[in-house]
Amino acid sequence: MAIHQYTYQACDVEGNILSGRMTAESSQEVVINLQNQQLIPLKIDEEAADSGGIIMRQKISNRDVIDFTEGLCTLVEARVPLDRALGLLQGITEKAVVQQLVEDLRREVKEGKSLAEALQTHPQVFSRMYINMVHAGEEGGILEQLLPKLANFLAEADQAKRIIISSLIYPAILMLTGLISVILLMVFVVPSFATLFQDMGDNAPMSAIFLLNVSAWLKHYGWTLLFIPVILWYGWKQLDATPERRLQRDQWMLSLPLFGKLVLQAESSRFCRTLGALLGAGIPLLKGLHIVHGVMENQVLADGILQAEEAVRGGISLGQALANEKRFPVLLSQLIIVGEETGRTAGILDKLAETFNNTVKLQTSRLVALLEPLLILLLGVIVGAIVITMLSAIFSINQVNF
Repeated sequence: MAIHQYTYQACDVEGNILSGRMTAESSQEVVINLQNQQLIPLKIDEEAADSGGIIMRQKISNRDVIDFTEGLCTLVEARVPLDRALGLLQGITEKAVVQQLVEDLRREVKEGKSLAEALQTHPQVFSRMYINMVHAGEEGGILEQLLPKLANFLAEADQAKRIIISSLIYPAILMLTGLISVILLMVFVVPSFATLFQDMGDNAPMSAIFLLNVSAWLKHYGWTLLFIPVILWYGWKQLDATPERRLQRDQWMLSLPLFGKLVLQAESSRFCRTLGALLGAGIPLLKGLHIVHGVMENQVLADGILQAEEAVRGGISLGQALANEKRFPVLLSQLIIVGEETGRTAGILDKLAETFNNTVKLQTSRLVALLEPLLILLLGVIVGAIVITMLSAIFSINQVNF
């Protein structure tokens, strides 16, 4: 339940005016509490300014959604009524923005909406897959069976994301440190050799002149490099501005030598994990494919699922439809065919999700292991080239003087 802070003014039996603060769910509760204390309420105000500021500064993370789902799962499995469960969840979290979210959900549920309808009012927090799975659970009366699958799905996806991010931290730090070192070398060290080449005139080596020009540019205009990340981010967003651009971008990503295969495996894992959870919860195949289509991040593969959905609607099996599309790995379509023949499609999809997920982890670790020595080698070559260029120029000065 929502807990708010109220300030009040009240009059006692002797006519004295008393002021104070009270924590309650509503102003009506404050009135009742004051009356129980033999006080006459005169003025009651809710303290909302500070909490509003906190909510505006906070953001609901994936971890918050996972914690909410796991808590709701535990309470629903214990047969706690939904509005009561939401009230309990609100009381165990300390994050103001999450408390406000749960209070909004509880209020809408008490007004007669289903949980899925309440979740739909927060699309920035709950994904389409999340809402559809909850909706299917409520329709089929199997919400207590579906929520554990949903919580497990979210936890595994979050763990995979964290593993990839943590794997890239060291290479990112290495690249940033090396870049700063090269810039400092060009800005502060290389200019100290400029006076050595002043008397050489046209006899100065071209490589040394080039380094001095680059150094001068960095010294005067190097601050413009700070805009490169912003420009790259804006350019990436522009590629996502229209469906046509996004399709071209995703097609290009899939065509990359190493990264493209990694994207394909990751999206295949997402497809198998999501559809396996949906089918395991009793959701029909066509509806499950429709939900999965909205979950996929790569537009090329999402379009492939859409085409497969139309083929299944026309009477073709899912495995054969995916095989005809030729956009997903062959292993995926072949094992789905086996699963459909044996009636174990959901179980095989879960196994495939684990297989693809392990493959992604392995490929990511290999790429990171390869990236680290490549970065060290690249930085060594750049620094070595700068040093060798300046030393060669100094030797050429001695030859000219000789």
